[in-house]
Amino acid sequence: MGMTASEKIIADHAGRDSVSPGEIVQVKVDLALANDITAPIAIENLKKAGVEKLADPEKVALVPDHFTPNKDIKAATQALMVRRFAHDMHVKWYFEIGEVGVEHALLPEKGVVLPGDLVLGADSHTCTYGGIGAFSTGVGSTDIAYAMATGETWLKVPPTIRVDVNGRKLQWFYGKDLILHLIGRIGTDGATYMSLEFTGDGMAAFSVEERLTICNMGVEAGAKNAIVPPDDVTLEWVNKRAQRDYKVYSSDSDAAYHSVVELNLSELEPCVARPYSPGNVSPVSEVESEKIAVDQVFIGSCTNGWFSDLKIAAEILKDRKVCKGVRLIIIPATPEIWRRCLKEGLMEIFVEAGAVIGPPTCGPCLGGHMGVLAEGEVAISTSNRNFVGRMGHPKSQVYLANPAVAAASAVAGYIIHPDNIRA
Repeated sequence: MGMTASEKIIADHAGRDSVSPGEIVQVKVDLALANDITAPIAIENLKKAGVEKLADPEKVALVPDHFTPNKDIKAATQALMVRRFAHDMHVKWYFEIGEVGVEHALLPEKGVVLPGDLVLGADSHTCTYGGIGAFSTGVGSTDIAYAMATGETWLKVPPTIRVDVNGRKLQWFYGKDLILHLIGRIGTDGATYMSLEFTGDGMAAFSVEERLTICNMGVEAGAKNAIVPPDDVTLEWVNKRAQRDYKVYSSDSDAAYHSVVELNLSELEPCVARPYSPGNVSPVSEVESEKIAVDQVFIGSCTNGWFSDLKIAAEILKDRKVCKGVRLIIIPATPEIWRRCLKEGLMEIFVEAGAVIGPPTCGPCLGGHMGVLAEGEVAISTSNRNFVGRMGHPKSQVYLANPAVAAASAVAGYIIHPDNIRA
């Protein structure tokens, strides 16, 4: 019996010829990462354990992105702890203000994470890197401390759900819509401790950035990891950035799957996840009919802060104005994306439209800073979660959508299909 791509990566990192779902194995970790919220807990654990040096400082990444720039004294104190630890432990992949970006966009962009890697992150959206063919999963800070100290971790091999994507996608339909449709279909617990593998002819229509977005939200269906086995599009993107050699894994034709979900792109339209769950999904045309007014629009995050996302938003916003009374916040995910937006004229479009542009940070996504919602306010966001209180007050509401729907809604003042905004 053959293996899936995820099983092959685990087997190689466990020094095994093969693995099967349900087995518990010890594996080598190619990268252990943490941010300014999760790293301090790991650092304290390492200190308590008396760890004086890391297994391999070149396989550790510390990205202070959640409260960057520091929003208060507590955030500054945590960032200082991470900064000092990175210096003392000679951590190679530490990023300071001016070079830091949202971790799950920054690390693939820098070529730090590559196809075939086994990545552990103290952040639930570490599953993002499956978009370039890595096995990546989120864990707690204590597990990250262990991985940094030993270079290893244990894993229970997950069974795999194969998602066959076929057909031709419609205009304004993006990777964000694909993953929202899937979560809406199988539920937020439909892939609990499983691997989601995206395959089929339809995947060729999605850019690498969109594949990263798709895998980013795999955890919202409960998945241990999500993966898109690399193709030529992936390798072209990766080879421009790779810092080292890598290995590509693909699933065997006789690999065993837990189940198969089939998605026909020609039958799917852009959608919106209503409060308070990424699984509470409706077609945007249905939501539009309800004329749901928005107070704030956020375009950015590790899910949709890529240049391609911001370019989509710019196409909608060009020669238009943000509706009076609506706050539009746009945050490029990395400094490189920020600079490209400036160079290619997107910043001017955003400013002329009435948006405010922030530095690369997670910020509004987690209700951290730079866009916290007040009681009763409604937001539409390109981020990945809309739980109660996710972006601010427990009595605020967050709708999730792709960048085109978000930008169109900023112009209209209510949630709307991009085709229906006025010239």
